[in-house]
Amino acid sequence: MRLPTFAAQDDPGPNFVALLQAAGLAPPLPDSATNDLSITHATTVVAIRCANGVVMAGDRRATAGHLISHSSIEKVFPADRHSGIAIAGAAGPAMEMVRLFQLQLEHYEKVECRPLSLEGQANQLSIMVRNNLPAALQGFAVVPLFAGYDTASEVGRLFQYDVTGGRYEEREHAAMGSGSLHAGTVIKLGYRPDATPDEMIDLAVSALYRTAEEDTATGGPDLVRGIFPVVAVVGPEGFERVDDTDVERRFRDLLASMDNS
Repeated sequence: MRLPTFAAQDDPGPNFVALLQAAGLAPPLPDSATNDLSITHATTVVAIRCANGVVMAGDRRATAGHLISHSSIEKVFPADRHSGIAIAGAAGPAMEMVRLFQLQLEHYEKVECRPLSLEGQANQLSIMVRNNLPAALQGFAVVPLFAGYDTASEVGRLFQYDVTGGRYEEREHAAMGSGSLHAGTVIKLGYRPDATPDEMIDLAVSALYRTAEEDTATGGPDLVRGIFPVVAVVGPEGFERVDDTDVERRFRDLLASMDNS
């Protein structure tokens, strides 16, 4: 094949993409990289600081466009003994990021004989989110929440991220996903900095229930099939998931209080 030649005024210069386009060799670009894909998305997750720790919660619904693709997906996971991660965005890449993050923290602890600091964990997750940016630009965005109990300062801390890897520490609470606006509003109205973890669990349950009423991508409690949001507390004793029977009881108490009002 002969190399293409150009007149001086048509010289594409050092830009290789421009050279391909000028030579008619560039493939046509699709209108959207995700038009023909049914991407499963995890939706609403929240994290709330409380006395001596952080409460994390996430609903169980995953959507693909206007369809409910899963009704029992889990979005809140332990990162290590004293930290947790909650996912929103494209579910597949998000779960892969969680597994890799857990593995990196475990590897660091085995090599250094001590766990990575909470600040270091937050920075490492920021790098992972930043490295996912090319995929995010194609519709596979991952926007996690990260929270933990800082054993050095003996306080709960929480961080949220944007798709570019920007890391932002929040002092009180954070919410991500399609229902974040509604959940954040409920939490803001009921938040107290001196509240106990038990009180903040009730607030998280209320926030997810109220959000499910307004946002179709957020799943409420399924009393028939026994599917309830995942709720966890991260404190001095580490990451502890709240038992489903306890979460169910809190939802039933919430519904009963609404019926009596």
